[in-house]
Amino acid sequence: MTYEVYVNVLPLKGLLDPQGKTVHQGLNKIGLSQVADVRVGKRIVMHIDANSEEEAKSIAEDACKKVLVNPVMEGYEIEVAQNA
Repeated sequence: MTYEVYVNVLPLKGLLDPQGKTVHQGLNKIGLSQVADVRVGKRIVMHIDANSEEEAKSIAEDACKKVLVNPVMEGYEIEVAQNA
């Protein structure tokens, strides 16, 4: 079975996020001062062939640890959304 898996990657909270800061400043300049903070990351969508949702999540976890995420600077969340 093929599962659609989303990986959301963001800079760790304690680290400077220059892209997020730039977006936040831009929002303030156009009058959206209600936005308190912005973090900019990336969303990775994978279609994974696996026998179960748990196996698909495990494969995605392995991909994150080995290739997709720099654990020194980034954190991530995995979401198995639906069968593709």
